Amino acid sequence: MLRPRVIVCLDVKDGRVVKGVQFEGLRDVGDPVELARRYEEEGADEVVYLDVSASKEGRGTFLNVVRRTAESLFIPLTVGGGVRSADDIGPLLRAGADKISVNTAAVKDPSLLTEGARRFGSQCVVASIDALREEDGTYRCYTHGGSERTELEAVSWARTCKQKGAGEILLTSIDRDGARIGYELELTRAVADEVPIPVIASGGAGESVHLRDAFREAHASAALVAGILHDGLTTVGALKSDLAGWGIPVRPVAPARTV
Repeated sequence: MLRPRVIVCLDVKDGRVVKGVQFEGLRDVGDPVELARRYEEEGADEVVYLDVSASKEGRGTFLNVVRRTAESLFIPLTVGGGVRSADDIGPLLRAGADKISVNTAAVKDPSLLTEGARRFGSQCVVASIDALREEDGTYRCYTHGGSERTELEAVSWARTCKQKGAGEILLTSIDRDGARIGYELELTRAVADEVPIPVIASGGAGESVHLRDAFREAHASAALVAGILHDGLTTVGALKSDLAGWGIPVRPVAPARTV
């Protein structure tokens, strides 16, 4: 059985890492390659890059960032943003990404997941789901960086994504994004219990107990962390130390590499 993973997310815009709240109010927090290397040294199990601008003009810049990062990382790198067809997956993998995350394009055409899995393997295809809780208690899927509401219900869409070929689900609560009040456990548990593939809890990490709850109560396979690391409130190593103390079998933090 895979160990629970602590994954660091870096939102990249025009070659820089940015962070906001509920996908808005983005602020610059640093160089993506430097931050990725630092978080790997702290003990991150994986790094996720999300191209939040995903503009045609910025695609070359982003591919260069992916390439430079992959050359210096030993842990898996997942990349998302701006993928519109299976043909867009190849260049990102060739640039050094291990997995590709897709949201908007998969909602528009679910066969993208099938074609991506057929050509590159389901292990490379991550279905990214951005969900918002509605007044009736259902979780509605959103696309275009959380700006456009769809008619898709999150749990049923996650099931469809798996059936279409996705090998992993990146599940983000829009309500919790940047709020640091804990992951949306009800949503995460519902999806994790529905699909037999790994589910990454995203949106809301504020302290180590939130990661513990994502693993224990919501059955997540991994927990995504961003803002509390970028702002220096904690480290990956500190989070893992707390998790290990609670009996969560995370991968130990390896000694820092020497160059």
